[in-house]
Amino acid sequence: MSGSESESESVPPQHPAAFPSAFPSAFLWGAATSAYQIEGAAREGGRTPSIWDTFSHTPGRTAGGEHGDIAVDHYHRYREDVALMADLGLNAYRFSVSWPRVQPTGRGPAVQVGLDFYRRLVDVLLARGIKPAITLYHWDLPQELEDAGGWPERETAYRFAEYAQLVGEALGDRVEQWITLNEPWCSAFLGYGSGVHAPGRTDPVAALRAAHHLNLAHGLATSALRSVMPARNSVALSLNSAVVRPFSRDPADLAAVRKIDDLANGIFHGPVLHGAYPDTLTAATAGLTDWSFVQDGDPAAIHQPLDALGLNYYTPALVSGPAEDGAAGGPRADGHGASAHSPWPGADDVVFHQTPGERTEMGWTIDPSGLYDLITRYAREAPGLALYVTENGAAYDDKPDPDGRVHDPERIAYLHGHLSAVRRALADGADVRGYYLWSLLDNFEWAYGYEKRFGAVYVDYGTLERTPKSSARWYGQAARTGVLPGVGDVGGGGA
Repeated sequence: MSGSESESESVPPQHPAAFPSAFPSAFLWGAATSAYQIEGAAREGGRTPSIWDTFSHTPGRTAGGEHGDIAVDHYHRYREDVALMADLGLNAYRFSVSWPRVQPTGRGPAVQVGLDFYRRLVDVLLARGIKPAITLYHWDLPQELEDAGGWPERETAYRFAEYAQLVGEALGDRVEQWITLNEPWCSAFLGYGSGVHAPGRTDPVAALRAAHHLNLAHGLATSALRSVMPARNSVALSLNSAVVRPFSRDPADLAAVRKIDDLANGIFHGPVLHGAYPDTLTAATAGLTDWSFVQDGDPAAIHQPLDALGLNYYTPALVSGPAEDGAAGGPRADGHGASAHSPWPGADDVVFHQTPGERTEMGWTIDPSGLYDLITRYAREAPGLALYVTENGAAYDDKPDPDGRVHDPERIAYLHGHLSAVRRALADGADVRGYYLWSLLDNFEWAYGYEKRFGAVYVDYGTLERTPKSSARWYGQAARTGVLPGVGDVGGGGA
């Protein structure tokens, strides 16, 4: 299959009167989290280490040597956290299930005490009128499976399908929205390519193998879920598809866009949506692998009909071809941290540039037009498929004022801009069903430890006390009314 279009459409000029001010009445207003980042209780109920437990306890891997052993203790405080969501007026919550809490070795029967935690969480959500959305994999592979080879090994895909079936059997009667994988690009290319995420390996061929087996895991898990759940349930995949823009119209820059688009997007949506990998991807990586790990029948197994597609968006990428002096690389500005090893196999000659504009605490440029471009691209890429923004948000250096309130006007402006982009995409015909703010709570931000705060709710890491920020109040007002408040219309955070 030839790769799909790689360049995003530019967002049209904004004409506020040209599209409705209100979101659809059935629109889901949610928040998102992941198990390792918030749950804690790392050794309770039979849970065994995941790759992130191992990685974060390895010296030098995370900022300050920080880890998720306690995180923000959601495992014990979930009722409080659900009450916060209800008080804000949210009607949806996307959370992930911890694989090693449910199936500690990645094989065999489920541990019921692990499933019971998620049963209780779902019950409390439903009782408060909040629709649960389950993500089965948000990067916490059981360490035993990594010891057996991890995602570069085919067997891991079959183990994932088995795990998916266990969770589907336990919760499929009450949870209608299911997501197989979150951001498989990060799992494959940051985990096995650049090594800045768990398990911290730096092998470009292993990264490509991992990407394929994650795709296979998605397809097998989709079939497994549908075999045990009611037909009304929705099965989706969440991709952090990149919005890749050329530095200029020079052919070398356009070729660089093609390479990165294939490695960020086509490697997943090619087989998942269209049944094949882009020819340009396999050609660009031919010097690394012959792709013989793709076996007969794999494309069909991966290419399962989807009910929805989740899109995670934070910032666009700006790329060019090799520098005129022939030097490859250049300063890393692709939003994924510094590493001596590239997360882009076969694209070492591509130069990433910092996009202009204001930036978040992560150093990521704020550009709502990228979210519009991403949504409208997938409206074209997969016509008729429901779309959700399953992650979008910003990190800022939030601090309580002397009265204990947390004012974060920058995040309010960020949300207003990005939700306006969603609203415009809706007006232009995109079937966007919901938006999940990343994140509900300040939490463990992977290799950054606890330095970066993405939460709408401030967490004091010493006491674990929760305080809704002013952005949480702003977002809650939008959720309750279906209309975006002005950026200065909601008071400060706090009780």
